[in-house]
Amino acid sequence: MWFRRDLRLADNPALVAAADDGEVLPLFVLDPHLWDPAGPSRRAYLAASLRALDASLRQRRTRLSVLRGDPVRRVVLAAKAVGAGTVHVAEDFAPYGRARDEAVEQALGEAGIELVRTGSPYAVSPGRVVNGSGSAYKVFTPFSRAWNDHGWRAAIEAPTGVSWRELGEDEAGGTTGIPDVEVPDGLELPEAGEKAALETWETFLDRIQDYDTDRDKPGVEGTSRMSRHLKYGEVHPRTLLTELAGRSGKGVQTYRTELAWREFYADVLFQRPDSAREYYRPEYARMPYDEPGDQLLAWQEGRTGFPVVDAGMRQLRATGWMHNRVRMIVGSFLVKDLHLEWQHGARHFLHWLVDGDLASNNHGWQWVAGSGTDASPFFRVFNPTTQGRKFDPDGAYLRRWVEELADPDQVPDPHEPDDDTRDLVGYPRPMVDHKEERREALDRYEQVKK
Repeated sequence: MWFRRDLRLADNPALVAAADDGEVLPLFVLDPHLWDPAGPSRRAYLAASLRALDASLRQRRTRLSVLRGDPVRRVVLAAKAVGAGTVHVAEDFAPYGRARDEAVEQALGEAGIELVRTGSPYAVSPGRVVNGSGSAYKVFTPFSRAWNDHGWRAAIEAPTGVSWRELGEDEAGGTTGIPDVEVPDGLELPEAGEKAALETWETFLDRIQDYDTDRDKPGVEGTSRMSRHLKYGEVHPRTLLTELAGRSGKGVQTYRTELAWREFYADVLFQRPDSAREYYRPEYARMPYDEPGDQLLAWQEGRTGFPVVDAGMRQLRATGWMHNRVRMIVGSFLVKDLHLEWQHGARHFLHWLVDGDLASNNHGWQWVAGSGTDASPFFRVFNPTTQGRKFDPDGAYLRRWVEELADPDQVPDPHEPDDDTRDLVGYPRPMVDHKEERREALDRYEQVKK
């Protein structure tokens, strides 16, 4: 069983298929193509998730074998070392994953070994939800209806009575072991693993009825925090949907819709792999943009002088996560106030986000930039100050993440401190005039419309 984005034992159809096939070697390959460009958040969290999976396997008197290197070579060597006739995986639909698996399948086939794909990281695999003419949906709302009508299988238990197999230290070129990753000072990551995922989910279920109203409030613990667990497959979305099936209410309905968005973006990327890096709507590539420089660095470091933007960017660096409403605000600021292309923001997010999923992240950025599916119209420019006041009215989020604004005696209004207050507490003045930059953004947009 070659684990990838399914670091769990329960509700894992590929693992069940492997167990039904005979002895099971639990294998993970540290792929340099994915590991090397990953930031410290993703590396550290992945390592912690692998340790959690290994701990679960050790309770079953086996362990996770970890190899490093080209997955084509490593998987073939491991399969040959244990005399495997099949390698079981959950199907990967991302552009790189598809190409990698095709190469692995060919190499295994040459060795007389079969690659067996069972299940995927999604409740409904990309490509399955199509319209009446058999074409992919390009708009979310009809997709979500068809996705819901399509349905999904119920969650399944972890297999029992499995005959496990381990790699010897000298087999397959030598095992690597789970790497130790140094976490930068100031970065505190959440607990990883299947057990942590299920505990987080149970905690969220206690407040899911308030999700519809609280999910947009960054100062409130109103979101599920399940995105990181879904990213690494520490829990399957089908498990969550199975539990939601017996519940009703607007919060439940809204959360189910959020899971549908995740699956929609995966489907869009499957249909249009170029949209991971290029404009989904190519006309937006013609818009004039500025070259990145000091302004991009100030945005990355949370020194823009706009409190809600800086709070979000500092939260990202401190926790490897950012509230979704704030992601939209900081994204709009980068593209429409600083006039930088969305790819700069998407790369920075993928570097630091623990839940940095290519499809959701990059298509979320295209939504902000006006160039994606169901995009926010480009002329909708978020005012960061009014957005902060609306969704964080008491300033709890701002004071939590922008330490210069933490003291209410010094800073009565954290949303829009005056210049004297900024100078007193050492907080920068706004790096741009939002009103002017909004006008500039709309002027540039007019050039695309022609």
